[in-house]
Amino acid sequence: MLLARISEDKYASLYRAGKIYGGVFIGKGQEAISVSTALALRKGDIFAPLIRDQAGRLAFGETLLDATRTYLGSRLGPMRGRDGNVHRGRPQDGYMAMISHLGAMISVVSGALIARRSRGDTAAIGAVSLGEGGTSTGAFHEAVNQAAVEKLPLLIVVTNNQFAYSTPDSRQFACAHLVDRAAGYGIDGHTIDQGSDLAACLEVIGRAATRARAGHGPQLIVASVLRLGGHGEHDDAHYIPDSLKNSKLGADCLKLTEQTILNLALASPADLDLWRANAVQQVEEAVATAQREPAPDPDSEDWSAISSRHLTDAFMDGASH
Repeated sequence: MLLARISEDKYASLYRAGKIYGGVFIGKGQEAISVSTALALRKGDIFAPLIRDQAGRLAFGETLLDATRTYLGSRLGPMRGRDGNVHRGRPQDGYMAMISHLGAMISVVSGALIARRSRGDTAAIGAVSLGEGGTSTGAFHEAVNQAAVEKLPLLIVVTNNQFAYSTPDSRQFACAHLVDRAAGYGIDGHTIDQGSDLAACLEVIGRAATRARAGHGPQLIVASVLRLGGHGEHDDAHYIPDSLKNSKLGADCLKLTEQTILNLALASPADLDLWRANAVQQVEEAVATAQREPAPDPDSEDWSAISSRHLTDAFMDGASH
């Protein structure tokens, strides 16, 4: 969580300095939900993160250098300097590149789980992150219905940060709570009333993952929180009222977690200072490395949308005949 916060603060600074092209969307305030989702997964599982999932991405195994290379357009990054800074992943490792049409990620992970099942692999589960706005899309409804019918071992983690960009919950859905929709699909529903509480996130999401692994089908988790900033660094979040910012939902999960660590004597203030200094050093080293690396050169680039150059050559040879 700390490494995610510091790295995203750095990306935001680079964006304001004109060093990053495209948008920068940070997960400030949502790190507890994100990291808990990734920690509920195991090697071999499938994860489809959201734009605010830097903490979860790191916990699932993304390197800080991969993230930084993508933000700065290095051709040595996983996306080879293409596809924007949030559409990054390593699908061969179960780490899916995000689709901006967010409800669509559920069907992607469902498809991967069905493919695994067809090969006899029933050990893996999948997790999809999305916001409450994504639950209003047709893709969400169709994919959840299919996952329920197929009884897929899928975690659908909805972070309700109260605003889909600037649209409040009151203009997004009429049900009392989003988790109520789980009954309509015939799947389990779980709630996290305060998504800034790391212990609650770990417990609820971990319990849902256990049920998914045990064959109980899709698990819908709805966590309530407030993003501590705008939709992106281009947005000043003027539409978020002070009453929400000052409520329990507006608590900073990082500060709450640090205080819990101190209260339980799990670490000392000096330890926390050392963790922070180490995180800052890691971030600065990743940025310095990525800034020295080349951008894609269209005259010499050998990148291919098909993962194997051999397959590409075979396809082109077949096309010529």
